[in-house]
Amino acid sequence: MTDPPTTTNGPDSQPSGGPRGTPAPRPLCDTRALTVLAVAPAGELWRLSVPGRELDAGITRLLPGQRVNTHTEADPDVLLLILAGDGTLPTPHGPRHLTAGTLLWLPHGSTTDLTAGENGLSCLTVRRCPPDAPSRRTQHSAPRQRPGTSPAPPGDTTQPDWPKWLC
Repeated sequence: MTDPPTTTNGPDSQPSGGPRGTPAPRPLCDTRALTVLAVAPAGELWRLSVPGRELDAGITRLLPGQRVNTHTEADPDVLLLILAGDGTLPTPHGPRHLTAGTLLWLPHGSTTDLTAGENGLSCLTVRRCPPDAPSRRTQHSAPRQRPGTSPAPPGDTTQPDWPKWLC
């Protein structure tokens, strides 16, 4: 059993030193508890914020019908795992319906456009920390206010390039 979900400034965000202060593996959050669709707000639900890390990771929620602006992955490759809900991803072979459990690879240089389905969409994104962002790897920071943390106004179904929120 994992610990209850925590924010990025909770006890699970601090390094848990092993012998002589070496990093030790540990549970970070319960993704099922974070992504309960009936109660999850829009925007960033969780972000990895451990000093010295070499990965950026976060859990993000889109409301039903919200769309991520079309953008090109200029940074390192991204893995995107659909945790809850559903959505649609345009591909060269037509739209692809995504459901919980779908793992996507967004390669460097690829174009991404994602629309949440009628149940909304919660996903985990993981990427390597960009080499030009050393402060992300060496400093603990408090959670940042993110676009999309409140319901979109009527008629506004787009979200900014939310995978970029993590870096």
